[in-house]
Amino acid sequence: MIHIQGVLTTGHQNPSCVAASLRPDNLQNMETQYRGDRVVTTLEGTSLRSVIASVDDYLMNLGIAEEVCRCASR
Repeated sequence: MIHIQGVLTTGHQNPSCVAASLRPDNLQNMETQYRGDRVVTTLEGTSLRSVIASVDDYLMNLGIAEEVCRCASR
């Protein structure tokens, strides 16, 4: 059986807000936190197709979270 693990790290002006916005959408195989000016999300899975779909959803949510946090800080 294949086991896939990955870490997504992105820089943000308000990483605590972005991480908090992303956490509710995390699946059981994902964990999001912030470290300094970075949001770090780890994920794992046993199906490449499932992991790719999770990353795709995550990136869409990340873009929305970044924009919401940017607007909220104005």
